[in-house]
Amino acid sequence: MATTPLLLLLLTAVFLSTEITAQRAAPAPGPAGPINITAILEKGGQFVTLIRLLNTTQIGNQINIQINSSSEGMTVLAPTDNAFQNLKPGTLNKLSPDDQVKLILYHVSPKFYTLEDLLSVSNPVRTQASGRDVGGVYGLNFTGQGNQVNVSTGVVETRLSTSLRQERPLAVYVVDMVLLPEEMFGERKISPMAPPPKSKSPDVSDDSESSKKAAAPSESEKSGSGEMNTGLGLGLGLVVLCLKFLL
Repeated sequence: MATTPLLLLLLTAVFLSTEITAQRAAPAPGPAGPINITAILEKGGQFVTLIRLLNTTQIGNQINIQINSSSEGMTVLAPTDNAFQNLKPGTLNKLSPDDQVKLILYHVSPKFYTLEDLLSVSNPVRTQASGRDVGGVYGLNFTGQGNQVNVSTGVVETRLSTSLRQERPLAVYVVDMVLLPEEMFGERKISPMAPPPKSKSPDVSDDSESSKKAAAPSESEKSGSGEMNTGLGLGLGLVVLCLKFLL
């Protein structure tokens, strides 16, 4: 009977030592690393073209810096590779480097939005491209109901299909079309400059009038011919008188 308390003490000691050892072995969770938009897209597996554009325009680095330093967060709408392939051939190549930057910035909003936020947000929603062009808005319009959210640019409209990330400070939503801003791909407005003067075509009425003026004798011509006729009449009269005297 005396050995029972001793056995219990030994078992308790073994249990405590095992628990302490397990606690020491478990590593403490470290601080979360900085958010990287490229790594998120690479994990998605269908954003090769977008990743290339983020790298060539240096926008990827700008997003990473702003995400990890801004209190507002960011929202990225990520077109798939199929979305870029469905563009008209040469669409990207025809853009200047500055326009390519504006096109990619148009897919980024400088504020964190959940899907619920986008259903009730005040349109148009500003993007990173807003304000880069004089007089340009570069905003996005969101509509929808339930779990479906649609985005419109004025040129194209598509649905936010899935979410790659929806945790502060970054939300990344997949779109099946490249968002083409109306300021770049919409109908070009007519220049306010005055059009060049049109060359005056020959006017038939003017020509006929000119021909009439050319055909009609002038006042001087009329007076000249009258004087000539008067002189001829006097000369003939004198000749007749002379012939009468001679006869």
